[in-house]
Amino acid sequence: MATVELRFSALPEHVRTARLVAAAVARRAGVDEAVLDEVRLAVGEACTRAVGLHQSGGISAPVRVSLIEEEKQFAIEVGDEAPHTVPGDKASGGDADVEIEEDDMGLAVISGLVDDVEVTASENGGLIRMSWPTPTVALS
Repeated sequence: MATVELRFSALPEHVRTARLVAAAVARRAGVDEAVLDEVRLAVGEACTRAVGLHQSGGISAPVRVSLIEEEKQFAIEVGDEAPHTVPGDKASGGDADVEIEEDDMGLAVISGLVDDVEVTASENGGLIRMSWPTPTVALS
């Protein structure tokens, strides 16, 4: 199992680099060419979301991206260190409601692009794990 790890400052200009690296590693891992645009878009959306969370929360820690090549799948994990509120918590109000709507929209876009997506969040940060199948090599 090969893993490539990428960490970048929470700046929008670094999202493009993360998309390019993810597409290159996905291609090398054997992800179908027809799916590479979805990989790029999903990673871009997840990284943009993480950058926004870091910037709005004043968090200086880097955004983390792990590109994981497994036996039958290729996975990408995008992590942030922004504290996430529990769904249904109405104590925030105002601007926080707009941010939650934007966050929900970003997650909806990712879910539309990726069949296998898992989102976890806590007060210590969040993680979006996306995966795509890779062909198994038949030995002859």
